[in-house]
Order: sequence, then structure tokens, then C-alpha cells
Amino acid sequence: MTQPTDRLWGARFKSGPSAALAALSRCPERYFQLAPYDLAGSRAHARELQRAGLLDDAETQRMLEAIDSIDEDFRAGRISPTLDDEDVHTFLERLLTERLGALGGKLRAGRSRNDQASNDLRLFLRDHARKLAVQVLDLQDALVEQAEQHIETICPGFTHLQQAQPITFAHQLLAHSQAMLRDIQRLADWDARTGLSPLGAAAMAGSAIARQPQQSAVEMGFTAPCENSIDAVASRDHVAEFLFVTAMLGINISRLSEEFCLWSSRQFRWVDLDDAYATGSSIMPQKKNPDIAELSRGKAGRLIGNLTGLLSTLKSLPLSYNRDLAEDKNEVLDTVETLSLVLPAMAGMVRTMQVRTDELRRQAPLGFTLATEVADWLAVRGVPFKEAHEITGALVRACEEQDIELWEASPATLADIDSRLTADVRDSLTLEAAIAARSGWGGTAPERVLEQITRLKSALEGQREWTANYTGPRI
Repeated sequence: MTQPTDRLWGARFKSGPSAALAALSRCPERYFQLAPYDLAGSRAHARELQRAGLLDDAETQRMLEAIDSIDEDFRAGRISPTLDDEDVHTFLERLLTERLGALGGKLRAGRSRNDQASNDLRLFLRDHARKLAVQVLDLQDALVEQAEQHIETICPGFTHLQQAQPITFAHQLLAHSQAMLRDIQRLADWDARTGLSPLGAAAMAGSAIARQPQQSAVEMGFTAPCENSIDAVASRDHVAEFLFVTAMLGINISRLSEEFCLWSSRQFRWVDLDDAYATGSSIMPQKKNPDIAELSRGKAGRLIGNLTGLLSTLKSLPLSYNRDLAEDKNEVLDTVETLSLVLPAMAGMVRTMQVRTDELRRQAPLGFTLATEVADWLAVRGVPFKEAHEITGALVRACEEQDIELWEASPATLADIDSRLTADVRDSLTLEAAIAARSGWGGTAPERVLEQITRLKSALEGQREWTANYTGPRI
């Protein structure tokens, strides 16, 4: 008589795996955190087996109670995998058979580790997409709170890391908010494509037993089962897309981090970081370093690497399932863990910073940032902009030679440059006038910035509803 094995495979083998194979084959410890999602899929599959007639009502009830008890024990830390548990599926089946005897072994009917693994990760990703979105929203709230305090705070705007035109500091902060708004939009778009259940695909051809996957899909919060059983177990484009979205989020966080590294420097002196969100030097007592920003900036490279690693794994894989696909979880778990550390720290740093408004205003006109106002003033009065640009450039050169600012140019200096450049132009050469002039949609004028905040808050509220309305398993 064939002897049972704790492994989910091996009946046709004369001997067990070598130590080297077992070590390579066993999943990393971090993969076992998928256990609650595997149990969520097992609940749905147990009901599917009931519909198929493989479990009667009493057996189904006992199965579900055992699954719930394992779930509770795992969350409480009362049970954990052993070195003999090859993966999360082996671990949980072992526990089921220990608690239910032969009945525990019935749950494997009609499914495979292939569709289980795909299902577990989809459930994990959909759940954690919302958890990450909640953390992004907290960072967004911090940015908006700061922006609301600085709608009329004037600062220099930059292009090419050179002072360009005066803007409001709120407008600068909200530029980062708009990028992160799109990050959550991408997560929601991704989720709409990922909300399909692989259960019922079994190994790759579909199940001869679990033939009503539409119902189990709904029970797990999916919109429907996957259309093609081969695609269900073989494709990981939804994982790659998740890693792209999170890598893009990491890049957007990195760009904000770089600004904080600049703003908090002695050269800029724009913001003071709260002591709780900065560090010192082991050798230089005077230092106050923006370590949160620097660490977050560095983590962006890690997130990009996770995306690149998975894409490299997927390249040239034949259909359907291949064991290479087990690598998908490593990149995903690392990405989620990384962002779960970065986002709260960034939110705290942004929320607690102090803005040096006087210094921002002092720097705002430096470097002739009001030069565009001269060119625009001339253009409004009928001077072709090509000429207006050249006239303004000549004025800047003259002011540099005289070591004065644009608004300090005398009527004689203006007239010497061009007769159309009259003293009236100086009325436009104030920071308030320059800011107020940018009053078109999306501009930096305070009234436009205030409207932008109102629309942004509404959009963020919609994203909050998306995170709250998830019907799948939350772990």
C-alpha cells in the first residue's frame, strides 16, 4: 500500500528529495505570511467542493471551522511552519489533516498549487494595494495641510535647478500631491484588471471538479473568474504592473525627498525639520540630517530593482506554469514592506516641518526671476514676443552690470534699452503682481491654488472611499 507523505507531491518517486533540493525548493520564511490569504481561498474552495458533492453539509461545516481555527491560531502566533513544510500550502494542509484526519485531505481535490499560488498573491496584492493607498493618503493629507498654510507664501520656482519665476509654496507642494494622486489612480486602474479569480484553473487546464468558479470568485471579492485557465496560472503581468505602480510611487516619493534634502540645507534654509524626523552625525555635533528623505530616496532604487527583477524572470517563460514564477512573491513582499516603512516616515516629516516664510520671500526675486514679467508686459502692449524677449534680456544684462534689481532700473536705463520700455513696467515688477498674473487654470495665483486644493480634497475623498469599499479578505 502506498504510504502517505506530508508533501503535496512525490507518490511516484521511490525516494525523497535530496537535502540540496529540499533547501532550494522550500519557500523563504517571509512567504508564509500569505497563509491567511491561502485560508481565505480554502474557505471558498470548500464551498465549491460542497457544490460539487465531494463534501456534505456536515463535512463542509467541520472544514470551515478547522480553517477558521487555523487562521486564528496563525494570527495569534500559536502555530508556525516547520522546516519540513515546503510552502504555505503544505503547511496548511498538514494542519488540516492533523485536526480533521482524512477529511483534511479532501480539500486538495479540484485545485492545484498553481491556481492556489496565483490566487493567494492576487488576494494579497488587492488587500495591500488599499493598505498602501491609505498610507499614501496620509502623506497627501500632510502635504495638503502644509499647502493650506502657504497659499500666499511666495518662493522661487526652479527649472534646471536654477531660479526661474516666483510661485507660491503651496503650488510647489501640490505638484507633488498631483503626482501621488495619479499613483493611487493607477492602483485603482490596476485593481480593476486584477480582480479576477484564478481558482478553478487547477494546474492549467481547468478543474474537472471545481466547475462553478464564478461563485467562489464572488465569495473572495473578485468580480469574476479568469477567462482562460492557462493564463490564470501562467501570467504575472498583474504582478509586474503592481510593481511598476509602486516603483513609480517610489520615484515620486524620491523626488519629494530630494526637495527636502535641498530645502533643509544651509544653502536653501527653506524649512526646518522637526527633531523627531531628523538625525545627527556621529562625529559632527552640529549636524541635523534629513535621513528620512535620504533613506526614502534610496529605497526608490530598490523598488525599481524589484520591478526589473520580476520582468527579467518573466521574459521567455513558456506557458503555462513554471516554478520560476515563485520569485514573484519575493519582489512583491519586499516592495510592500519597504513602502510600509517609507510612507509613514515621510508623512510625519512633512506634517511636522516648519517653513521659513521670510527666507522664501527674500529669495523669491533673486536671479531676476521677474524678467518674464517684463517680456509679458511688452507683449501685452503689442511688441512681438521675439523682440520682447530680446529687450528683456538686454535689461537683465544692464541690471547685472549696474548690480541692481529689475525694479531698480531708472527711466533713463529703460529708455536707453528700448523706447517702448517705459517706467510703467515697474508696476508689474512685484512678487504679488507676478503671482496674481498667473491666474489661469492650474496657475500659481492664490485663488487658483485654493481651487486646486478644493478639487484635490474631493479627489482624495473618492480615493478614500475606494480603499474602504473593498469586499475581499482584509488581513
